[in-house]
Order: sequence, then structure tokens, then C-alpha cells
Amino acid sequence: MSEKQKIKVLVVDDEPDIVEILKYNLLKEGYDVATAEDGIKGVKIASKFQPDVILLDIMMPNQDGVETCLQIRQIPELKNTFIIFLTARMEEYSEVAAFDVGADDYITKPIKPRALMSRISALFRRESKKEQEQAQIKVKDLTIDRGSYTIDKSGKTITLPKKEFELLYFLAKNPNMVFSRDELLHNIWGSDVFVLARTVDVHIRKVREKIGEDYISTVKGVGYKFDLG
Repeated sequence: MSEKQKIKVLVVDDEPDIVEILKYNLLKEGYDVATAEDGIKGVKIASKFQPDVILLDIMMPNQDGVETCLQIRQIPELKNTFIIFLTARMEEYSEVAAFDVGADDYITKPIKPRALMSRISALFRRESKKEQEQAQIKVKDLTIDRGSYTIDKSGKTITLPKKEFELLYFLAKNPNMVFSRDELLHNIWGSDVFVLARTVDVHIRKVREKIGEDYISTVKGVGYKFDLG
């Protein structure tokens, strides 16, 4: 059995033709596939199927992809599931909204199956590299635990969504080093994912809201750093 046969993919889209094409190509590559035609069903199936990857349309009836992603990210068992948005919308705000609620990637329609398979493989390659990193970082009054994706701050446990956690982890393991938005995008989202620079700003703001303002500093006109003081 190949590794791909163990990987479960959930396709959530209200267009039957797209679902059929994606399902056919995923099955051909050896993935285990489930489908849902709207966001509400998508959340229910995701909680039972527990996919490794979710391909999620943004524009759907009953419940759109952004709300669906938000609900999926609140299911503890799915905190490490990759979520890739599929959309015909090119607007900047929809891309920001997608990453704001915890998407890992964003692909515009029409979807080229071969390119999509490459993007899925790239997500797992990046994750494999991250798993080889130090499991725990202790800095200032924070203990940042990669295994549980949690932060202990003076005895209080704080849970962050995946990308917010990875951003904090990366900055904390390189204290007092300044990174530009582009460098952070490359290291956290990868060079093969097309993300707006302001997505970094949104994630930094959310991390600060949860752990406090005293850790990540803005270096005006340059980028961000984890400040040891």
C-alpha cells in the first residue's frame, strides 16, 4: 500500500461536475475520498471521516466555505487537517478571509487536476520537514509545544490555529532576528502557495491578541521579530 492510499481527502463543493473530476483524479492517485455538496454537510462528514486534506469551495449555498472552515478549525481532531480553498473569486478580500479562518492554500478555478495534486504533495513535504524540528521551545515565560500546537504562558494553556502557531514558533526559534513579510510567507506558507503579504499582518495581530503584545515587535518598514528585550 502506498502512502497516498492512507491519506483521506474530503471534497466540499456544490458543483457536481467539479466534485466528479476531483474525485476521479484523487482516486486515481490513490487517495481515500469523501464528498459533500455544501458546507453544513461538509462539517458533519469532516467530523466523522476525519480527513487529512479538505478541498473546500468558497461560494456555496446554505453555508459558505469561510464559515465552514471556521467551524472545522474548532473541531480538535481536525486541527492539523490541511484546508485548501477552491474558488472562482479573485477578490483580495476573499483570499484574506480564507487565510484568516485557517486555510493552508488557495486555488482559483478552473482547477487543473495535476497542479492540484502537486500542491497537495507540497503541503505534506513541508509538514514532514517541520516534524523534524525541535518539539518544544522555551522562551521568556512561554513554552511553545509543537506536538500539541499549544503554548503554556505562566501555567495558562493557549491554543492557536495552525498557521498562527507556526508563525509564532518560527519567530520564537529565531529570537531578535527580523524577518520581512515575504520571508515569513516563504517559511510559513511556502513558495508554492500564493498568499498576500497582508495575510502575515492579520496573523501577527491575532497572535498578539492571544499571547499579549510583549513578544512580537514590528520593525517599521522591514518586518517582524520575536523580541527578547
